[in-house]
Amino acid sequence: MSGKPDLELGKASIDTANGYVSRRGTEHGPHTQKPVHETHAETPEYDSSDSEDELPITANRHARWWYSIFHNITAMIGAGVLGLPYAFKYLGWTGGTITLFVSFVISLINLRQLCSMHEINGKRMNRYHELGQYAFGKRAGLWAVIPFQLIVMVGLGITYSVTAGKSLQAVYLMCGGSGHIGLSVWIVIFAISELFASQLPNFNSLALVSLIAAVMSVTYCTLGWTTALANGRVSDVRYDLDGVTRFEGIMGCFNALGTVAFAYGGHNVVLEIQATLPKRAGVEGGTFKPYMKGVYFAYAFVCYCYFTLAITGYWAFGKDVLDNVLLSIKRPTWLVAVADMFVVIHTFGSYQMYSMPVFDMIEAAFRAWGWTRNKIITRLLMRSLYVAFTCFVAVTLPFFGGKLYGGRLRDSVPDIIHGV
Repeated sequence: MSGKPDLELGKASIDTANGYVSRRGTEHGPHTQKPVHETHAETPEYDSSDSEDELPITANRHARWWYSIFHNITAMIGAGVLGLPYAFKYLGWTGGTITLFVSFVISLINLRQLCSMHEINGKRMNRYHELGQYAFGKRAGLWAVIPFQLIVMVGLGITYSVTAGKSLQAVYLMCGGSGHIGLSVWIVIFAISELFASQLPNFNSLALVSLIAAVMSVTYCTLGWTTALANGRVSDVRYDLDGVTRFEGIMGCFNALGTVAFAYGGHNVVLEIQATLPKRAGVEGGTFKPYMKGVYFAYAFVCYCYFTLAITGYWAFGKDVLDNVLLSIKRPTWLVAVADMFVVIHTFGSYQMYSMPVFDMIEAAFRAWGWTRNKIITRLLMRSLYVAFTCFVAVTLPFFGGKLYGGRLRDSVPDIIHGV
């Protein structure tokens, strides 16, 4: 393998960072390029280097700063938050609270540093591999980032499929279902809905989907801790680990740390989210200040959801809390069913958010290798095949279901990758 496709893939997605933009439909022809400085006079409000050849991440840069609030909530507050009370089971009150707080601070600092590198010397790093290429070179940067990013993105697509399928099945059973419909059917039903959503053209077109998903995640967290608080502590609740062997306790602590780390994910799409913001010409700091304003609001919701649910869930059930706190809350049944349905809606939006960078890579590769720009192939066919693939793996490998709540999926990827 010559390595040329690797270089072309990088070139396809960072042409504008090199100072040129595509000028479609002008007197110079559909593919004529002009230096950035020649186009500033034509578009005085925004920096013209924001344009980029219709790739999904950067095709639409008309997002508002407050879009980053619900985008970051959707990316971070996932169903993994439901496992935080279970993490307290092994970490205890003190260890759990300290771990949750320290992780919160580290996560915010890490995200802030990452966002500050979105623009370097006037160039926008719209994707993780572009930042990797800036640091390590075009080819090495691709191989340093893309394999690990794909592991996370595709893995999350699989786990979200299983999680949504389990929640749909739980709602069906709580509504009086017979139980004859297996988990695989519900996963396929979820995948069919994602087939339609996957045809949304670009990242910014996910705004409404992401907003609904963010509302759902905050809502089911609220339902979880308020219901646990209203029901009160279970009888004979205990917070010790009597009966747990030393080995089980050590492994439980490591698993608990992984659960907390998993809950503070979402960094692997922050550059893509920031790329949807327009860069105003002549404004110091570019997109960093407006984006971080949205991030701070998002982290306020993160703090609210994580600490209330973790502390209240552990307080109510003690060491008997399950790795999904909704399974510990058995009444009222209708409220638990509603919360599970909210989980389904949230995973629907999160699936699309984590899939859009994969779609972007596919389209960039097709163009770089000179295959086709036909939307029917790059969008309708390839995106549908990707959804079908994640559905197939989710159905055939049911053990992925335990990866989400236990927080072990992302443990397979070094934490450094989530910080890159």
